[in-house]
Amino acid sequence: MLVALALPTAAIAAPGNACAHQANNTYDKLLSCVTPEGVQKHLQAFQQIADDSDDPVYPGSRAAGTDGYADSVEYVAGLLRKAGYTVTLDPVPVSFSFPAELRQLTPTAATYETGVFSGSGSGTVTGPVVPVDVNLTGTRASTSGCEASDFDPALFTGANDIALIQRGGCNFGDKAFFAEEAGAEAVVIFNQGNTPDREPLFVGDGSTRSDGTPVTHGIPVVGASFADGAALARPGSTAVVRTVVETRTDYNVIAELPGKNRDNVVMAGAHLDSVIEGPGINDNGSGSAAILETALQMAKSKPENTVRFGWWAGEEQGLVGSTDYVNGLTPAERDRIALYMNYDMVGSPNGIFMVYDADQSTFEAPVVVPPGSAAIEDLYESYYTSIGRPYDDTEFSGRSDYQAFIENGIPSSGLFTGAEEVKTAEQQAIWGGTAGESFDPNYHQAGDDIGNLDLRALDVNSDLIAYAMLTFANSTQSVNGVPGKKVPGSTPLPAPAGPQGTFAGSDGGGRESA
Repeated sequence: MLVALALPTAAIAAPGNACAHQANNTYDKLLSCVTPEGVQKHLQAFQQIADDSDDPVYPGSRAAGTDGYADSVEYVAGLLRKAGYTVTLDPVPVSFSFPAELRQLTPTAATYETGVFSGSGSGTVTGPVVPVDVNLTGTRASTSGCEASDFDPALFTGANDIALIQRGGCNFGDKAFFAEEAGAEAVVIFNQGNTPDREPLFVGDGSTRSDGTPVTHGIPVVGASFADGAALARPGSTAVVRTVVETRTDYNVIAELPGKNRDNVVMAGAHLDSVIEGPGINDNGSGSAAILETALQMAKSKPENTVRFGWWAGEEQGLVGSTDYVNGLTPAERDRIALYMNYDMVGSPNGIFMVYDADQSTFEAPVVVPPGSAAIEDLYESYYTSIGRPYDDTEFSGRSDYQAFIENGIPSSGLFTGAEEVKTAEQQAIWGGTAGESFDPNYHQAGDDIGNLDLRALDVNSDLIAYAMLTFANSTQSVNGVPGKKVPGSTPLPAPAGPQGTFAGSDGGGRESA
């Protein structure tokens, strides 16, 4: 049974333009000023930026390297400067991929829809297709290409061999790495085909191996659907693979509001780029808009701790911007960051409320969880419980922009409403929506537009994002032991309620890379 506990009322909007002039240093003030209308205004701006983009290669997109991304940076940075933040445009080298080609020559001729994996090299390869430990029948269980032993050296002796690898079992960076080591001149990674969401074309992050090692490939690496991969797996297949990749410069937007304690920095971030297919309003306009509105409404708050926000470039290419940022900090600068909160997809149209499982109560984390991370998770869960919203865990996997932070020992957590995972009947009974459909049916597609949102979820999570930022802006005692102060005029939320208000045991998942 869910128990609703007292919480400052967010629905009572501050009158007139009071929000622009008051400090918003209590929960009541801040949550009343971070409104659904304010967040949606930024999302509408992102949609308009995409609509207006006449990028010569990818119009209608806000992807890294495009005019749409550059205009998104200008929009966010301009509002923050006007609000009084110290804004830094942090340059980031990103890979810009021109449209790729995947064409079968024999035994039948066909042209397939494709895309370039991050970390891919450039080139044109025409030659035989070599299937690598693929499984096209039954459960289609696959660890294709996950080990060097999957590649028979006798099959990669030609000058133009194309490795055909099935999704599943390990990072795409591993698959492409072992293929190149074996002598392949190009790689096609096709979808696994074991569930409906793993049938269509997909393109992923091939720039990182399973152990976190970055890898850049000297050969083309492209994607395909399961059906097209099965066609390419037929005996006697030959194909053409063509990619053109160049390096461009984009920018992270970093905004800082000094606190009384300059050496205890509370940070939140979201990636600003979309995929090339569309405007990226849920992924990740939703997180970007929510932290932008929180930042604007906190501009006059005079926090105890220094507050910092980041909008990351090139997340869709493999966490490029956030990794470049964290790795570019000195050890002393990294030590100043008390915690990092990540917001990647917080308004999925068929989603559920999920929190990164830092205490590993549901999922054993495949990464090291920095001490203090569970305290951030506790705050999120206490908030959901207090307003009577059921929530679930999602794996603390490092598969979003918090990866570089946790690799450097910085306590982290975040919120997530789901991507391509399919909603179960049990989840439908708890959160509503449609069972049998993805949490975001338009994930990484052109349809991720202004209509691709659950506005209720976005409203709830925007309030929680603001609540968490104001809480830690005043005290990080629970995370790193640095004392602070209570948020004025407010009653703290109760201690975490354990299983009360939660639904444990569902496949909360996490963003896929395998």
